[in-house]
Amino acid sequence: MRNFIIILCLLFVQFNYGQEIATLKYKGGGDWYSNPTALPNLISFSNQNIKTKISSQVKEVAPDDPEIFDFPYIYMTGHGNVFFSENDVENLREYLLSGGFLHIDDNYGLDEYIHKELEKIFPDKKLEELPASHPIFSSYFKFPNGLPKIHEHDGKPAQAFGIYEGDRLLLLYTYESDLGNGWEDKNIHNDPEEVRQKALKMGANILFYIFTK
Repeated sequence: MRNFIIILCLLFVQFNYGQEIATLKYKGGGDWYSNPTALPNLISFSNQNIKTKISSQVKEVAPDDPEIFDFPYIYMTGHGNVFFSENDVENLREYLLSGGFLHIDDNYGLDEYIHKELEKIFPDKKLEELPASHPIFSSYFKFPNGLPKIHEHDGKPAQAFGIYEGDRLLLLYTYESDLGNGWEDKNIHNDPEEVRQKALKMGANILFYIFTK
């Protein structure tokens, strides 16, 4: 019953007052604050191009904070270590099962730490690779080949993984793509505009998919 009420609250906020999204302020020493211009730029792009109504103010929320339930989308990034405490795990699990969505975007270096922390949250679930046919890649803009490659890093192909509850995607992990770098101000990474547009369009797809599902 509580989960049902939380879902209703999320939907009420989303459709009546617009959306707010947040960055996950996690423990462990990793730089969760990476890419400070990424989400503001993604919000601006999405509001202009796919008619979302997302607040320009990006919040920071800790994994164990009850305020986490106020946000339908939470973004997590960084290069280093991640640690979820028992309280973090319980709160994140309830948030995700209650209708929330966590997008983990590896900023190069996060991968070796995040898997064991996700196993704490969902010991009975595994990350599953999303095929290029998944609707998140065509929810608004079309990406027939799946997740776009934004930064080279190790030269591996970009991959998107997810965790499901039934048929609902509740967590997205983008690996070897680094969408957040592509969302940042152009002068930070000097990405060609074509690359930045791919990153922003894919980010908008993620938001559109969440807000329409």
